[in-house]
Parts: sequence; structure tokens; C-alpha cells
Amino acid sequence: MGPTDNSFLLLPFPPTASHTPEDWRREEAMSSAAGAAAQKLPRTEARTLSGHEGAVLAVRFNRDGNYCLSCGKDRTLRLWNPHTGALVKTYKSHGREVRDVYSSSDNAKLVSCGGDRQIFYWDVASGRVIRKFRGHNSEINAVKFNEFNTVVVSAGYDQTVRAFDCRSQSSDPIQTIDTFQDSVMSVNVTSTEIIAGSVDGTVRTFDIRMGRETVDNLGHPVNCISLSNDRNCLLANCLDSTVRLIDKSTGELLQEYKGHICKSFKMDCCLTNDDAFVVGGSEDGFVFFWELVDAPVVASFRAHSSVVTSVSYHPTKASMLTSSVDGTVRVWT
Repeated sequence: MGPTDNSFLLLPFPPTASHTPEDWRREEAMSSAAGAAAQKLPRTEARTLSGHEGAVLAVRFNRDGNYCLSCGKDRTLRLWNPHTGALVKTYKSHGREVRDVYSSSDNAKLVSCGGDRQIFYWDVASGRVIRKFRGHNSEINAVKFNEFNTVVVSAGYDQTVRAFDCRSQSSDPIQTIDTFQDSVMSVNVTSTEIIAGSVDGTVRTFDIRMGRETVDNLGHPVNCISLSNDRNCLLANCLDSTVRLIDKSTGELLQEYKGHICKSFKMDCCLTNDDAFVVGGSEDGFVFFWELVDAPVVASFRAHSSVVTSVSYHPTKASMLTSSVDGTVRVWT
């Protein structure tokens, strides 16, 4: 057998003399448990949230999962009760499409961004725009609050990540990160780090305390990154139709997930609330669930008639939101 002969991969298990009956029983039990968990994944459509005119570009549960936010091509943000289907409020002020929206941890404030190159900082109850942050030279793709809701971090087509102080009266950034070589598509914020994914094929982590940058080169354009709930791992959705799981501390590639189509559109990926399964949309309207460790597709189904732009998993329940170019948000249980 030559060095490039992978025929051994066709065997059901790698041949080994050390596999005992106890090993097989343990693996069967683990497989059975994973199968049982997969049966509980949300695949039943509970309701459709309709109202957007044109593509819905993002949907997000709020922190406690009682409400959700959507945004889209029609330049609006919408606050919904996903459990009843009621539209609670519509927010209008953007001059172009709204690409991302995020809620503060106390649910009192929102931030949104999009094609008009501005970040809008909203009061949820009144619908008033508190401030518009400026600084990006092109469309803004993603936005997040820090954990204290005092800083907003954004990612843009101008190859930068920028941070803004919500407590200041200034609309200018307090920090700009410009080490990317192409558009920055996605950003996450922890208590000590800003993590961003770019079309240049990198995920860059900026240690806020140390002023240090770490670069993980994935070799393919990154259009979404998402942190695991334990904050130890990072998911990266890449434009080679592969979701990659990375050890956040070492940059080690832990696993790859395939089967969906992701070649041209910005699409979310995330983990279920127990970090047991990876969730991602597909350009053909399907949603995929992969088992985290071994990466098989444990479930897939057609969720929309067009590209699935966003997925959001409930923080505590087996419930999920999806949004699509077809103009709808759907709730799955």
C-alpha cells in the first residue's frame, strides 16, 4: 500500500489489538447517547415570523431567549416574541440594508449595522436612536457588545475592526484594528479578547490587556465565527463549504464539518446550548446538525426556499431560529 493509499479508511474501525469488549460497549453507549440527543434537536417548524420585505440577513435570540431580533434588506430591525409569533416593535432609521443586530445583556439596548457605514445604538423600549457611531469607510458586516454593554465592536468591509465607547458622547472609535488583508465578516468579544474572522482566511485574536495579536490562518475565506458556550473553542464557517472547529488557546484544528453549501453568502454557524452539536445553514435552504466530536451529519432538513443566512440557538431550550433570503424567520422546536 503506497503512502497516499487511503483504502484503509473504508474499514469500519482502524485495526487494533487494544480494542477490548469494554471499549466497544463504551463506544456503543456513547453512540447511543449521541443518537438519543440528536432525536431531540429542533426540526419541527413551530411558526413563521413574516413581515420583512426582502431578505432577512440575521436573526438573534436575546440573552434570556424570551425575545428575538431580526434585520434585513428592508432597512429595518424587528423585535419579536418567537414563542407567540407576535411582532413587538419595528425600528427604522438605517438608510441601507441592516446586516447585523445584537442585544445588550440586560435587553435594554440594541446595536445594529449595515450598508450605510454607521452603527446605530438604540434604546429598546422607546425605539430611539441614542447615538450613531461612525468611522468605517465601507459597509459594516457585524457588531457586538462587550459583556458590560459599555463598548460596541464592529467588523467592516474596510478591513478593520473598530471599538466604540457607549458611555462617551463621541461618535468616533476608541480603537481601530487594521491588520487584516481583506474584508472582516464576523466578530466576537470576550472579557479580555476581540476575535474576528476575515475573507483573508484568518481568524485574529486580540488580547485587550496585553495588546497582543494571535493569527490563525485557515487558508479559506472566513465569513462567520462563533464561540462555544464554554469559550474554549471557536467555530469558523468558511467559503469552501466547511465549518472548522478550532482550539481557541492553541489554534489547533480540532474538526471539520461538511455537507452544506457555503460558497458565496455570509451565513451563520453556532453550537447547541450544550456544545454537543454544530449547527449551520446552507445556500440550498437546508439546515445541518453535526455531532461535535466525530463530525457526522446527524440531521439535515429543508428549512427555507432559499439561502439560510442565519441560525440562532436558544440559550437553554431545544429551540432554534433561522432566517433566509426568502424573507422569513422561522422558529423550530
